[in-house]
Amino acid sequence: MEGIQNPINRTVEEVFSDFKGRRAGLLKALTSDGQKFYLQCDPDKENLCLYGLPNETWEVNLPVDEVPPELPEPALGINFARNGMPEKDWITLVAVHSDSWLISVAFYFGARFGFGKNERKRLFQMINDLPTIFELITGNAKQSKDQSANHNSSRSKSSGVKPRQSESHTKASKMSPPPREDDESVDEEEDDDEQGAVCGACGENYDDFWICCDACEKWFHGKCVKITPAKAEHIKHYKCPTCSTNKKMRA
Repeated sequence: MEGIQNPINRTVEEVFSDFKGRRAGLLKALTSDGQKFYLQCDPDKENLCLYGLPNETWEVNLPVDEVPPELPEPALGINFARNGMPEKDWITLVAVHSDSWLISVAFYFGARFGFGKNERKRLFQMINDLPTIFELITGNAKQSKDQSANHNSSRSKSSGVKPRQSESHTKASKMSPPPREDDESVDEEEDDDEQGAVCGACGENYDDFWICCDACEKWFHGKCVKITPAKAEHIKHYKCPTCSTNKKMRA
């Protein structure tokens, strides 16, 4: 599937075969090769990505230099979050991003090879018949199948929403800039919060997304410590790069 200018047309089955090969490689990285994968994701290195290859192997590597890249890129900087959460949660986070990347690559090929509506639908159905990497890692594959077969499971789904909402509230307080003591209106307080918070990494104040270190209690711009809002949702106890390094030195 190489060659951008004059690509050779591929069938849905060939794209699906590519998907399965990459998926198998990613599963190996997160299961049987888990210890090897963990060691390769050193937080002291630069931004690293996990790549699944069509031959059912995997590699941890830097992102490609081409702009734009030939293929959609996996999640960037997975190594930075490794020591900021329990290993199981980190593996689960990587699994979620890997599922997203696999879909993006498959439908990139679909667009590149001129798949029509029916071909895209068939490709998605073939992919959807397989359990996701996340489902396999967490052991929810069987449960997910049962729920998809039972269209009357709305009660169980709605009951499962409440704890997620409560979790999001706690995360919201963790990811908001530190408050300032003002007796102004709510809107003015929010403006002051954004202007008064100072990032522990760059020293600047306002930004769209912040995260607080649970060790030193300093606030950081997400972009300064390579943490996105999506990643932060899976971090129970975040430690900034400085605190993570100090912990290693003490060990």
